Amino acid sequence: MLVALNARYRHTSFGLRCLQANLGALEPSSLLMEFTINQRPVDMLEKIVAADPKILGIGVYIWNVRLVEELAGLIRAVLPDVVLVLGGPEVSHEWEGQGLQSLAHFVVQGEGEQAFQALCEQLLQGEVPDSQVIVGATPPLDQLVFPYRLYSDDDIRHRVIYVEASRGCPYKCQFCLSSLDKRVRDAPMTAFLAELDTLLERGARDFKFIDRTFNLSLPFSLTILEFFQKRLQPDLSLHFEMVPERLPEELLTALAQFPPGMVQLEVGVQTFNPEVAKRISRPMKIEKVCVNLQALHEKTDVHMHVDLIVGLPGENVASFGRGFDRLQALGPHEIQVGLLKRLKGTPIRQYTDEFAIVYSPNPPFEVMKTQALGFQEMTAMKRFARFWDLVVNNGQFPQTCLWIWRDQDSVFEAFQAFTRWVYATLGRTSPISLLKLADCLFDYLVMERGFPATDVGPVLVADLVRTPGRRLPKRLQVYDEPTKVPSPDNGEKKTSGLARQQRHLL
Repeated sequence: MLVALNARYRHTSFGLRCLQANLGALEPSSLLMEFTINQRPVDMLEKIVAADPKILGIGVYIWNVRLVEELAGLIRAVLPDVVLVLGGPEVSHEWEGQGLQSLAHFVVQGEGEQAFQALCEQLLQGEVPDSQVIVGATPPLDQLVFPYRLYSDDDIRHRVIYVEASRGCPYKCQFCLSSLDKRVRDAPMTAFLAELDTLLERGARDFKFIDRTFNLSLPFSLTILEFFQKRLQPDLSLHFEMVPERLPEELLTALAQFPPGMVQLEVGVQTFNPEVAKRISRPMKIEKVCVNLQALHEKTDVHMHVDLIVGLPGENVASFGRGFDRLQALGPHEIQVGLLKRLKGTPIRQYTDEFAIVYSPNPPFEVMKTQALGFQEMTAMKRFARFWDLVVNNGQFPQTCLWIWRDQDSVFEAFQAFTRWVYATLGRTSPISLLKLADCLFDYLVMERGFPATDVGPVLVADLVRTPGRRLPKRLQVYDEPTKVPSPDNGEKKTSGLARQQRHLL
């Protein structure tokens, strides 16, 4: 039995499906059960007990490690005869001393398809391995069985379908576990595309490629994009991770063929500070990065989600802010501001002493302070990231958010000021309802920035009423007076009285 504790229902466990698909003759006697981290361990245990497994494997990740430890303790107490096997990133490195060490019978470290299958065969034959730790092999991907047939019809209708065209990463970014990979291995392309075709025929539309560097090889990228271009569906969604330096004209042209928003690119920039980038083994041609991001913005309709990291060794608030402003000017749809995490096994640990980096001992092991960023600065940046997500990345206030930094030299500093004000006003970063956030935006823009309420109110209402049926805060309803605006076809149409204000703002 394989058990996944996913972060949310929409997520599916790709790793455990890979294990199940490669069990060989044991697959018919296997079961995959998925839970979410919002469920109670005792409720999970009840379903596990009902299945009566002999061997139980659980995937351990940064988002579920504490819950797995609690569940594992219950399993060992209630099912003492079950062999408990753990695997996944959180137990693949720095294993000694973890609380889970005393609970697991065996641990599979690294890639587990072949190792887990061999372990199950041994155990079922009455053989007991000598070591608690079993290190997985890294075979060519054509030696492994694809897991895609294990996606159920319900998965296909309601959940993200993770797919993998390659494993490994050529880059050595010191904060990333992929830096430990020795090489990049591609899946056999013809067979892989046949699997995708079957998923499409079954109705799959939401594909997330987990490849670390989708644009590493131009022929590889073009083959996959051409496959989907020939099979366009209105509700198709494709998500890829890419490095920003590699964007040849052919790839840009291929991306430009897709309708708006169908392709989502997660772009890892992380920092615009060249000294910091070099230190973390992420050297970049920064000008080339800017040119490519600008080209994606101007020449394609892809949705760009770009990552920056707070707390990298040697980077202070001023340096981060300059990079943030530079990135924001390039027009990404989302800027994901994340705090540096101390993932087990990553080489970033070598800078802990030199740069006085202190990480939280609790998952997700985020940085708490560094030599360049004090604790209070770090917590302020964490709030900045939270409110940027709520106000800008979530897309609920596309016009109103522009007023926060209107007439300001720095978007970063302007939004920092907003963050300080809203936190001082509410005293929390969550939970905050959409309407409460709208109230805060209105008050801040009118009382702190000094904009006329008659300018701000209509724009704020325009953002809110984009969702049909959404109610407005009572004090904003006055700005929803219908106004007749001449239409291009010489007719007249009713609007929410706000098109004029939006044009003025833009």
